[in-house]
Amino acid sequence: MIEPNFKKTDGLVPAIVQDAETKEVLMLAYMNKESWEATLQSGKATFWSRSRQKLWLKGESSGHVQMVKNIFIDCDEDTVLLQVEQLGGAACHTGYRSCFYRKLEGGDVVIVGEKVFDPKEVYK
Repeated sequence: MIEPNFKKTDGLVPAIVQDAETKEVLMLAYMNKESWEATLQSGKATFWSRSRQKLWLKGESSGHVQMVKNIFIDCDEDTVLLQVEQLGGAACHTGYRSCFYRKLEGGDVVIVGEKVFDPKEVYK
C-alpha cells in the first residue's frame, strides 16, 4: 500500500481537506504516521495538532466530524488530499463552513463564506 513519505517531511505532511461532493476546499491540517493510521482505521479525519502536540480527531469537540470518502497522495508522496463528508456543516473552528471564508478583493478582505455555528456556543 502506498502511504505518505513521513521521513521526507520531518514526520508531518500537509493534508488538504475537500468536500467530496462540491469539491470546496474546507481546510488544511497536518498528519503524522499515527494520525494517518488512525484515519485509515476509523474512516474519520484525524490529524496531528501542532499547537497541542497531540492527535486530533476532527470534530471531537464540536461534533463536526469529517467522514473520509477518498484519499489521494501527490506524486512526491509529501501531501495528502482527503475528500470528506463534512458532518455538522462546518469545518472551521470559527463557525464557517470552510476555513477559507475570507477573500482579498482590491486590497480589502471580504467575508465570502457561510457561518454555520457560533463558536461560543459550541466550544464552551
